[in-house]
This record gives sequence, structure tokens and C-alpha cells, in this order.
Amino acid sequence: MVLTTRHEDFKDPTNHIDVPSPTAPQPVCLDAAAVDLSFPFGKIDGLDRDDLRTTAYEIFFTACRSSPGFGGRTGGASFHALNGGEVHTPLSPGSSSPGSPGSPRSPRYGVGMAGMSKTKKALGLKMLKRTPSTRRSISCGSNPLSPSGHGYYNNQSSISPRASFSTLPHHGKIRRPMTSAEIMRQQMKVTEGSDNRLRKTLMRTLVGQTGRRADTIILPLELLRQLKPAEFNDINEYHTWQKRQLKILEAGLLDHPSIPLDKSNAFAMRLREIIRGSDMKPIETNKSSETMKTVCNCVVSLSWRSPNASPTSVCHWANGYPFNVHLYVPLLRSIFDSKDETCVLDEVDELLELMKKTWPTLGITRAIHNLCLTWVLFERYVLTGQTENDLLSASFTMLTEVANDAKKVNRDPVYVQMLSATLNSIKTWSENRLLDYHGSFTRKSLGLMKNILPLVFCATKILEEDVPYYRLTSIDDDEEASGSKGNKVDRYIRSSLKNAFVKMVENGYAINGSMMVKEVSGKLIELADETEELVIREMEMFSPVLKKWHPIAGGVAAVTLHACYGNMLRQFLTAHSVISNETVAVLQRADKLEKVLVNVVIEDSVECEDGGKAVVREMVTYEVDSIVLKFLRQWIQDSLKNAKDVVQKAKESETWNPKSKSEPYAQSANELMKQTKDGVDSFFDIPIGVTEDLVREFANAVEQLVQDYTIFVASCGSKQSYIPSLPPLSRCGRGSKFIKLWRKASPACTAAPMNSETSSEEGNFARPSTSRGTQRLYIRLNTLHYICLQLNSIEKNLALSPKIVLSPRNRIGGSRRQHGGGSYFDQTRAALQSASQHVSEAAAYRLIFLDSNYLFYGSLYVGDVENSRITPALKIMKHNLTLLTAIVTDRAQPLAMKEVMRASFDAYLTILLAGGSSRNFTRTDFRLIEQDLKDLKRVFSKCGEGLIVEDVIDRETETAEGVVALMGQSTEQLVEEFTTLVCEASGVGMMSGGSGQKLPMPPTTGKWSSTDPNTILRILCHRNEGAANMFLKKAFQLPKRK
Repeated sequence: MVLTTRHEDFKDPTNHIDVPSPTAPQPVCLDAAAVDLSFPFGKIDGLDRDDLRTTAYEIFFTACRSSPGFGGRTGGASFHALNGGEVHTPLSPGSSSPGSPGSPRSPRYGVGMAGMSKTKKALGLKMLKRTPSTRRSISCGSNPLSPSGHGYYNNQSSISPRASFSTLPHHGKIRRPMTSAEIMRQQMKVTEGSDNRLRKTLMRTLVGQTGRRADTIILPLELLRQLKPAEFNDINEYHTWQKRQLKILEAGLLDHPSIPLDKSNAFAMRLREIIRGSDMKPIETNKSSETMKTVCNCVVSLSWRSPNASPTSVCHWANGYPFNVHLYVPLLRSIFDSKDETCVLDEVDELLELMKKTWPTLGITRAIHNLCLTWVLFERYVLTGQTENDLLSASFTMLTEVANDAKKVNRDPVYVQMLSATLNSIKTWSENRLLDYHGSFTRKSLGLMKNILPLVFCATKILEEDVPYYRLTSIDDDEEASGSKGNKVDRYIRSSLKNAFVKMVENGYAINGSMMVKEVSGKLIELADETEELVIREMEMFSPVLKKWHPIAGGVAAVTLHACYGNMLRQFLTAHSVISNETVAVLQRADKLEKVLVNVVIEDSVECEDGGKAVVREMVTYEVDSIVLKFLRQWIQDSLKNAKDVVQKAKESETWNPKSKSEPYAQSANELMKQTKDGVDSFFDIPIGVTEDLVREFANAVEQLVQDYTIFVASCGSKQSYIPSLPPLSRCGRGSKFIKLWRKASPACTAAPMNSETSSEEGNFARPSTSRGTQRLYIRLNTLHYICLQLNSIEKNLALSPKIVLSPRNRIGGSRRQHGGGSYFDQTRAALQSASQHVSEAAAYRLIFLDSNYLFYGSLYVGDVENSRITPALKIMKHNLTLLTAIVTDRAQPLAMKEVMRASFDAYLTILLAGGSSRNFTRTDFRLIEQDLKDLKRVFSKCGEGLIVEDVIDRETETAEGVVALMGQSTEQLVEEFTTLVCEASGVGMMSGGSGQKLPMPPTTGKWSSTDPNTILRILCHRNEGAANMFLKKAFQLPKRK
């Protein structure tokens, strides 16, 4: 289909061509587009486009000289006119067959009424159907309008080959059809003067040589010989003309010869020297000129060479590549109407047939002709603003012929070179449009896109299959990876969408570091809107076209846009990593855009074999929820930074002095809880919906902080550091030196007045023995309980806040906390409880084993039981317990009191079982010791108002009572029970007294009880009786106390 004049503006997407289509056809400025479309056949130095076009016409005219209308047997009108004769009327119908090459049109057809052109029909081009009046030449007495033009592609003539044209001056006005010679002269923009000079040259050259072949005529040489300066307007015009002819010879014989030329060739060197000299002044061309004789000799010698120096009948002066193609392409360009450059002349069949006569001179073959015609059609489509879709279709039709030619064997290397260059140029230009099809095609020009795609694939297929080493030299990574059409379309989609996105950014959404966050967020939100519109436009316009070549074209487009916007989003989040109203708004809009793009991928992949999984895997999700959570975590860390600083400062400088009597806990704890509460208050002011999961995140951060502080509070040592090490086991002897000394001192002690002794004791032990270190431990304990109490308040604020957005799983039933689904600080409470237990235990053992050591382990029952009872220690114990209840808060008192009770009973048992060599007991001491234990138990029963319940006291004293009960048993009973327990524990049977087997030593577990063999053994070690002494010596060889 040939498009007629359009009445709209077409703007080239590359901004190289802006072609308004006026009412009347206007010539198109082609130079700008030529920059974008690279000419594949190189450049001929020293010759411009006009020079090559004029020479091409001269060769064409010479080759067709014997054809009708060119001065041959049927072209007498033209040659008769040269001699002043009249122009005859057109040939009668019987003179030549209608439509025969080069003949005037048959009157019965007229102009525009000729039969359908076979070439145009094959290429899918319609006839012009001009009226007869526009297809006839008007012969008159005036000179014709000579077409003029400057530049390779420029055409300033407004005269069509079918407009008024007169080859020569005539007498009278006769309307007749134009001959092919007239059409070609008009199309090639050759002046009448040049045409006349050419005709004269041929007449003079061919005198007596009518049958001479055109390809044996070295036309530039004949023109130089036959034409003189007098036949030109002035010497400058002649000089310019002469230089052109010499440059043509230089190009055909020296620069681009068909047969390689040795640089040392004497003819070549001399001819080049003469051509260089002609730049300054014209050379003499008369018959007596030695220079002209030299030129003739050199040109003839160089033209009639053969590869093997054998005689040849082929003249080589214009058949070297690319010079020959530069001459042939202008001929092919002449098939386009000069009035409407998108239309091919109806006479194209005759013109192409005439052009075929130039093939011997130019070395053109059918394959080269098809390739050049393909290029010319495609070139004209591009240079006329890509408005004529039929030209593109015709190019594709010719490309199928080229594909057939490319398959032939024994192809000329020059042809392969031309094939590669031409198809690469077509492919490059086409792919540049496809790589940016959003900027190259509009809704109205989608048809062009449909035609360009198969053209590119056909060209690529020829290159890959028929051009050697193309794949190795291709710079297209996608083509190297795979030659499939789908992959190429995939590349076009990704590139075009990226370009479209970049243009959107550059056209109003560019971001720089000087912008405020509010302005940047606004641009990103608007960019997301534009991106969504772009993908919708892609799915409506381009995806239906591309889906023929790519099954998930829309999905690829969506993935590409997703990645492009993702890059912008990441840059924004890198620069603005603090959560704010602006960042939240951008993230929410990005999440919405992502859902739209994902839906596009899913919908477009329904018919795909893998369901579009490969494309979906490419989508690196924005992970909005994760980013928000990351920002929130950072915000939480920042909001609790002050609280962290409090903990760090406490580790460095906390003295564990209470702030006041009303606040008996560490000042750092008070500050820590204050900062934590402030963080909770600001937590609910963040600019997003606070979900239960976010509350959990915040609670976890608080937990970590409090647990860190709890560990610090509990780092106060352990009870083991206060318990004395156990002395080695030894047997008690009646005659030990220590016992003797003690008995000597006892009378003096007992002789003292009882009242003064009691008074002295009361005076010395009237104060509590609790040290400052132990009191600081009480403050630690208070601190732990204070934190636990404050955590309850914080948890209540977190759980019951009205700003919490329920998650879907809890939306119906309410929040997890409201229904008792657990606590936010369960782990912290457990840690606080464990720390409280540890601190209470450490404080209790410090109080008993360190602060009250001189009352318990240091003096109780030393020497004998009767003179060192527990009464003085109990008096101080009561003072210590009173001080404890005064310092420790009410909630912490039961635990602290319980641990003191445990430490007291542990100390009491240690005195009885591991008191060292200063203590020994008899069976008669049992009653006194039993009474002391009851007194110790009574202290804790009566201390405070129910701080320790009786059941707990009874349970804690069971072990001590069981051990004391052993002390009331006889030595024989103890030995028998010990032997039984040891044998059972070691798996040895009961031994008789004479068995000779040795009892194993029971291990020291430190857990005293009435059923522990080691406990019974220690009672025997402390019993001051001969039977016990004998048993220990015999059974274990224990040493005797000194």
C-alpha cells in the first residue's frame, strides 16, 4: 500500500526528524535522518554525492544509448533536436510493444493508465494513478527547468518527472509521453548542459563504432578527450568538471580497484601525480598534450588488467567495491517520485530493466542488485520520516530475496562483506527504535512496529546463518547467549521500559541531595503513579504486539519497572533511614505499586509453561513490611538510647545507696524506669498503625534492656564465697592437748559471777552485726522488686493502649493480652525472680557466715556445748532481722527472711558436722543442742507478722532436726547405720566384724541429712567416745586430733 499525503504532524521518536505533512507534498530534509542511519558502503574520498550521482547518470545513459529514447533507433526525436529538427509525435502503437523498456508510452495507455507494474505488485506497492495531463511532457521553445540540488539526499526540485519538461528546444507545443531517458534525467537532477555534453561525447566517441559494448568505454577518459573548455560557461566550470572526472578515475582505478593494485605500479603512481597536479589548474586535453597522452596510457593500462596478467575482455574502471555500489545506489534511488518521495514511479519496471544494462560496467550481480534495492527501500522509509509503512513491507519482501541469495554457494567475498554491512545497518537502526519503542512508536504507528520486528529477526537470522564469524564478532551479549526471538524481544522490552522510566525521572521527578524529605517523598509518590500508568499503557498498546514473539511480554515489562522503581526507592531509603510520615507514605505507595505489578505478571503468565515462575523469581520484592520493621527497630533502639545510657552509667558508678527512706532502691533503677516509660509514650506516636507484632518488638527491646540491668544488679557474688571450706576428717581423742587446755580454763570461766558475765555479753552484743556490704545487697534486692513492679505498669500501658491495631487473627476475638494470652515480660519476670533469689541468698549467707561469724561458726560450741550455747547469737540475730525488715521493702521481706533462715540452719549444721578440731560432742550434749535448735527455729517463727509460714519453717528445719536426732543415738547404733548405708551405696554386702574387708570412704556431698553416710561419719568424728575413736581408726585410719 502506498500512503497518500497525510494531514497530521509526525514527529520522529529520536527527535532527528520533524516532518509536518502539508497539503501539498514538500521535499524532506534527509540529512538529519542520515546521521541516525549509517550508510553501509563506506565513503569515497574526494567525491561528493552530486559527483557520484552525475557520474552514475552518465554511465546509465552510456549503457542505454542504444535503447529507445536514448538516441538509439527509436530515439531519433532527441538526436534530431540536437540538430535543430522538430520533435516528432510519439511512436505509433505498432512501433514498439507497450511498456517495453525505454520506449515512450503507448498512446492507448497514456500516462497513469499503464498496466500494473510487476515490481510494484511483487513489493506490495500500489500504482500512482496520475491523470494523463500530468504524465505528458510539454514541448515549447523555452529551456526546461533544470533540477538543482545540493547534498547526497537533498532534493529541492518541485518538478515531477511527469511535470512540464523539455529535453531540447522545440518549435511549437506538442504534448507527448516522457521517455525513460527524460524520466531518468529528471530523477537524477542532471542539467540540460551536462546531458548535451554527454550526448556529444558519445556521438564523437562512437563514430564508426556503433556496436561497441558500453562496458568497454572508459567514460571519464572519453569525456576528458572529447570536451573542451569552450563547451562550458567559463574556465572555472570546466576546471571543476575536469577535476570530477579525474577523481572518478582515481576512485575507480587507484583507490577502489576491482583487482588489487601494487603500490609500486608505475602507471598508478604517474596517474595519481597528474591528478594531484590538476587541483591547481586544468590539464591540457588537446591531442598534442603529453599529459593527456600519459593519462590515456595510464588509464587504459590500469583498466585492462587481469588478475593473472593474461589478456582480458573486461574493462575494470568502475567495478571495484565500494565505488561501484556508490554509483549504482543513486540509480536505484531514482525510482522514487520527486514530488512524493515515499512513492515509487509506475515506470519502475522499465527503469530497473534499463539499470540492468549498467551491471557489466559496474560489476553488479543479481544478488548485489537485490541487496542494494533492499537498502534503498529501507533507506527511503527512514529518510521520509517513517510515514510509509508500505516501504517497510517492501524492504522485508526484498529481504526474503536476499535471504535466498545468501544461501547460495560460492558467494563472492565482496558480496558477503556488503551483506554483513547492509544488514547490520538495518538491524542497528531498527533495534535502536525497538530498544526505545516507547519513544519511537505511538498508538497510531503501532503498525510500523509490527513490521520492524520481523524485519529485524529476518536480518539477524541471515547474519547468524550466512555471514561467517558474525556470532564471534557480535557485541550483543543477548545474541551470544541465545539467538531466540523471545530473548531479543525480552531485551527490547527491558531496554525500552528502562528508557521510558529514565525519561519520566528526568522530566520532573529527578532527585538531588539538596531537596527536603517532604519534596522527595512527593516526587516518589507521583513517580509511582506515573509508573502505574506506564505499565497500563504498556499492556494496552505494546504487549499485544510483542506477545507474538514473547509469551510473557507484559510480565517482563512489569518486572523491569518494578526493578527501576525499586532502585529509586532504595536510594531514598538510604538517604532517609529514619521513620517519618514521609518515609511511611512512600513505602505504602511502593507497596501498592508492587501489588499492581505482581498482578500484571501473574495475569500475563497464565498461559506460560512454567506459570511465569522464572520472571517472578526476578522480582526482588520491596519488602515494605520488613523495611518498616527495620526502621521501627532502629527507632526503638534510638528511643531507648537514654535508658541504655542509664544502664551503662550504673555499671560504672552505681553505689547502691538508697535515694531516700521512701525510695529504698538504686537511683539508677528509678532513672531507667523513667526513660523506659517515656519510650513507651513516644512509641504510640509513630506515624504508622501500631500492631500487636510491633508492640511485641518494642517489648522485646525493653526486655533486653531490663535483663541487662538485672544481670548487673545480680552480679554480687554467690553464697559459696562466704561458706568456709570443710576441715579434714579426724577422730576425736580424749587426751588431746586442746581438750586438756580447755578443761584447765573452764573452772576460771565458770567461777565468774553469772550476772556480770551476762551484763558484759549484753553490752558487747547489743547492736546488730549487719555490715554495710550486706545492707547494699538489701538495696539490690529492693531494686529488683522495684523494677518488677514498674514492669507491670509498663506492660499494662502496652497491652491496653487504644492505638493498637489488631492483627487479622485477633481482630474478632480481641487482643491476646486482653484475653490473658500471655505477658510481654514473662522472661524478664523470671530473670528478676531468679536474680532476687540469688541476691537474697548472697545477702543471707554474708550476714550469717561473714557478719555474724564470731557468733556462729567462730564461737558456738567451741570447747564444750554447755559453756557456749546459742543464746547470745540469737539476741544479735533478732537485731539483724529487725534491721532487715527496716531496710528491705515489704514485698521482698519474705524471700530475704527465708534465705536468712536457710543460711542459719546451714551454718548450724556446718558447726555440728564440720566445726573443726575445736569442737567435740558427747551423747549427753544432745538435749542442749536440740533445745538450741528449737530456740533458733522460734526466732524465725516469731520474727515479723507471718513473713514465713509455719509449714515453710517446719520443712526447712526437717534436715537439721534429723541430724541433731542422730547425735542422740549411741555410737554402736551410728556405726551400724553407717555401715549399712555405705554398703548399700557401694554395692558391697554386709560385712561381719571379722571379714577383713575395708569400708569405702563415703564422698562429701555437702548436703547434710540423716540418711547421708558422710553426715553420720562426721558425727562419729566429732563424738568424744572411745568406741567412736576405735571404729574410725580401724575402718579409715583417720588421724587423731592434736
